[in-house]
Amino acid sequence: MQETAKKITLKPLGNRVLVQRLEPQETMKGGIILPDSAKKKQETAKVVSVGPGKKLDDGKIVPVPVKVGDVILMDKYSGQEVTIDDEEFVVVKADDIIATIEE
Repeated sequence: MQETAKKITLKPLGNRVLVQRLEPQETMKGGIILPDSAKKKQETAKVVSVGPGKKLDDGKIVPVPVKVGDVILMDKYSGQEVTIDDEEFVVVKADDIIATIEE
């Protein structure tokens, strides 16, 4: 009998957002290749999943201001890092998102 691997789905609750950090650039403008040890933790990430929003005392829900696919700038040390199916993700509060990045 063959076991099939279950795919894990992570759906953020409240005003939390699931993001995946974007890979840092391998080379600098001058063509210098950076080793892994010199790369800093990226603050830019792509939104993978969004919670329903923050519930206020009167029962109203304030929606999260980003949507799936947005590229965001977040606080450097914010969020909870998680690994799902060998992929790294970060769960951050909507308040820790500084801006969206548009190209």
